Amino acid sequence: MVILIFLSFVLFVVGLSFYLGRRTKTSSAYYAAGGHIHWAVNGIAFAGDYLSAASFLGICGMIATVGYDGFLYSIGYLAGWMVALFVVAEPMKRLGKYTFTDALDSKFNSRGIKLAAAISTLVVSVCYLIPQMVGAGVLVEPLLGLAQHWGVIIVGAVVITIVATAGMASTTYVQFLKGGLLIVFSLALVTAVCVRGFSTKPDQGGKTAFYEYKTLAAQESDGKLSVSEPGWQVVEVQEVKDVHATLARLSKAGMETWWLVNREEGKVSLKETQSVAVAGDGQKIINGAPASETNVLRQVGNVELLRGKQVLQRKSVSPFGMLAALTDKDTIMQRWKEAKIVDKDGAKVSVYFPVLTPGNQLMRPGLKFKVQGTPLEKLDFVSLMLALFLGTAALPHILIRYYTVPNPASARKSTIVAIASIGFFYILTLFMGLGAAINGVMNPADSNMAAPLLARSFGGLLFAFISAIAFATVLGTVSGLIVAASGAVAHDFFDRFLNHKMDDRQKIRAGKISAFVVGFVAIILGILFKGMNVTFLVGLAFAVAASANLPAIVMLLFWKRTTSKGITASVVVGIVSSLVLIALSPDLYKLYGMDPTQAPIPFTNPGIFSIPLSFITLIVVSLLTPPDQAKETIEPAVK
Repeated sequence: MVILIFLSFVLFVVGLSFYLGRRTKTSSAYYAAGGHIHWAVNGIAFAGDYLSAASFLGICGMIATVGYDGFLYSIGYLAGWMVALFVVAEPMKRLGKYTFTDALDSKFNSRGIKLAAAISTLVVSVCYLIPQMVGAGVLVEPLLGLAQHWGVIIVGAVVITIVATAGMASTTYVQFLKGGLLIVFSLALVTAVCVRGFSTKPDQGGKTAFYEYKTLAAQESDGKLSVSEPGWQVVEVQEVKDVHATLARLSKAGMETWWLVNREEGKVSLKETQSVAVAGDGQKIINGAPASETNVLRQVGNVELLRGKQVLQRKSVSPFGMLAALTDKDTIMQRWKEAKIVDKDGAKVSVYFPVLTPGNQLMRPGLKFKVQGTPLEKLDFVSLMLALFLGTAALPHILIRYYTVPNPASARKSTIVAIASIGFFYILTLFMGLGAAINGVMNPADSNMAAPLLARSFGGLLFAFISAIAFATVLGTVSGLIVAASGAVAHDFFDRFLNHKMDDRQKIRAGKISAFVVGFVAIILGILFKGMNVTFLVGLAFAVAASANLPAIVMLLFWKRTTSKGITASVVVGIVSSLVLIALSPDLYKLYGMDPTQAPIPFTNPGIFSIPLSFITLIVVSLLTPPDQAKETIEPAVK
């Protein structure tokens, strides 16, 4: 039934695309749905476009693992719509026709703007595509039993079909459908979590018994560790500085496993962990034994202690009651962290170990963003929030949606509908993330699966719907991104920059070819970035968009002295500076397999440096270059 519901949903989406494709005859219909979308439909489609894999999968996973700090992403994403509403919505509709480049070049006739804006659209779209494809891969693993890369390939194939058949028309209605369903079924999942209530011995809805982790007594003498119980031998001990943990590899009866060295009140003990080791020959070892269908990582996370009571029967709670219980200092949550090490045999090992956290610490800033940290760590947090706040109004696939409505007033109304829908959904993500944390459903190796695995604990039917909608979430967002990217290649680069005057049929064909190429690139990158939290990756895409696009948009609208050369320089500097800073950051060093402490750039998000640099570049270059002559003819926006 799970697979049937999932496949039915996907086939419906593809069928809708073919139906609308037969009605797509002009380039205006392909790139902007003819400008005939109703503002209410467009508002929900905005939500469907914006509520991507990062919002549904990544934020729920972050809230489940780092609590309130994960919810700060929701706040940043939603706040960005204020900029879109008050600064961008109506002017973008008046200035543009099909793409972001049209709006930016509306007062000029600059080849530099055309090229820079087209490249910017492609770069931002690809950066945003990566987390969507990663999210698609992790969804397919538990749903269809396929490897991660097959999920990425399936999404790529379906999305290319959607875009290549009907373009923006099919994309809009797919986004409208999945945006509405996502909110409805998320509300159902939150209701189920509240009805189930709490337990310090979670059973995942009676489906699976929760695993009891072992503790071993140990001693330390002259810096050497030994285990009290007979038969256990200490093979090696490693200090992992970046997660502040000491890990010991133990051997018993020929089986080797990793344990967390726990020092409390002058006593030493060893806590059981989970580990995945990849040997030089590529063999994967899970918890000391070869990987198999039955030897997989156990799901983790639960309430260890609730208001001082070791045993508590499940009882229903209200959403406010859940927050009250989880913010209590006597509520102790079991979180899991990852330590990456290389053992003495040269195998790369990921060790997942438990960390007990009081509820009042989980539900306030500090677990991810160091509010009591160094000035550099605080600056890193400000940089992230700046990128999220300013990035929304600069995302090409969001901006082009303003061209699908008939007039500027409709653009404003659709933005208001989007804000209401997105804001309500982000409140639901808080409870879905907390529900995953207290029900013992977390996959310690992939926080992106928090919401789907929570749904599975309530039965296969809810899991099927949630997974199908999450998959559609990826489909809708990816299709919007590929429409934006194909428009940048076909309309901005070939038609406008290279001046290859194409008729409607040629423009549509060029857009479809571009969709195939961009989709193929997205598939490759989705496979390469496997395992990274999708919300973190989207944060980087927002930083690139805010750096490359927003300064040009704002200054074009509000500073009359802005020149075409200033806009071109600003876009180029924004792209280059943000990408270079990201490439040299600690999190990307981890991806390269290098020591993150050796990264030349100590912060993870470049926004606080690259965004002002782009603004400064535009102002300086505009002041140093003569004003542009007014463009003689401005193509009218779609009416």
